[in-house]
Amino acid sequence: MNLEALNRYQPHALAVLRIVAALCFMAHGTQKMFGFPASQMGGGGFDLFSLMGLAAVLEVFGGLAILLGVFTRPVAFILAGQMAYAFWFVHVPMMGQGNIIPVANGGDGAVLFCFIFLYLVFAGPGAWSVDEVLKSRRSLAAA
Repeated sequence: MNLEALNRYQPHALAVLRIVAALCFMAHGTQKMFGFPASQMGGGGFDLFSLMGLAAVLEVFGGLAILLGVFTRPVAFILAGQMAYAFWFVHVPMMGQGNIIPVANGGDGAVLFCFIFLYLVFAGPGAWSVDEVLKSRRSLAAA
């Protein structure tokens, strides 16, 4: 296998990871805000000035920023913190005994989102992002 050929597609693979993670993340926010897509937990009719309301706003609008690749690093940092909070303060206490095993407390999604977003903080948005377009324009203007 030619690793150089694979390395050429690294920015595109990173962009696909960013886009898919953002779409999945946004679906959690739209469930909270609008009850769509439908879930067993219900949804819609949330209080904007509650932790659940804040989570919904971050998931929808932060997810949209990640999807578009705009302000990727700072937004990803905030969303990683949100997911760390969700894991430790929602999922761990949920099982009563403070179970820290993600698959046992339902927090595996929060852990995965947290670490994907942390990766984006360090790796950047990859290809197909507003951040990259702006970076290219700044480079051309400087030249």
